[in-house]
Amino acid sequence: MSKLKVIYGIHPLIEAIKSKITIRKLFFQIGWEKGANIYKKKLINLSKKNNIQIHSVSKKKFDQWKNKNHQGVFAILSPIKTYHIEDLLPIFYEKKKNPLLLILDRITDVRNFGSIIRTAVCAGVDSIIIPQKNMAMIGSDSIKTSSGALFKVPICKEKNIVKTIEYLIKSGLKIVSATEKSNKYWYDIDFSFPTALILGNEENGISRKYLELSYEKAKIPLIKGISSLNVSVACGIILYEIVRQRKNIIK
Repeated sequence: MSKLKVIYGIHPLIEAIKSKITIRKLFFQIGWEKGANIYKKKLINLSKKNNIQIHSVSKKKFDQWKNKNHQGVFAILSPIKTYHIEDLLPIFYEKKKNPLLLILDRITDVRNFGSIIRTAVCAGVDSIIIPQKNMAMIGSDSIKTSSGALFKVPICKEKNIVKTIEYLIKSGLKIVSATEKSNKYWYDIDFSFPTALILGNEENGISRKYLELSYEKAKIPLIKGISSLNVSVACGIILYEIVRQRKNIIK
């Protein structure tokens, strides 16, 4: 039997229910529904509509998340499903998509991980590829920091990222690494082709082997001598250049 997961917070739970994630039980803090705002009412209505068991529990039950912004509600659900890109990429091509993928190289900070996922969903990324090891956990914290966006994009967990990159190259994708080890700015790169963007570890950047396999290396200039941008910020800058070039309409 799969180990059960817990998520907390109003917005992540709303997104989980809307995304048809299987929720076993939903727990409200006693008195939580009093003075309910629009989002609380939406969560209650969605729970009833989807026949989710609702339980009221004491404040003491929430003490285990005293340092978390649980907002007086949590749920028990099954683990988030992960995929393999070999199964998804043919589907993207069959749908006549111009695939846009993210490859995350050892992004261990869960806040960065969540922010990247949220930005990726907003920018229309088709899938996010992560390694099985040395990566932020897919769990309640990443769901919370992504504001529930983790339910809106397929996550591919791969054992060997080098082989995955080689597969993507053979499948017609251009591999682009976000790195300061380049003389080419991100806006000078042609992103009109199927693209996989690699983002690297917060401290050490992108692995050498991945850089060697990259078709292009995208540099973002740093004016005041800081060694690097926050990885989630760099992600947003480059993804929205891709959106601009592809002339997607964000609604």
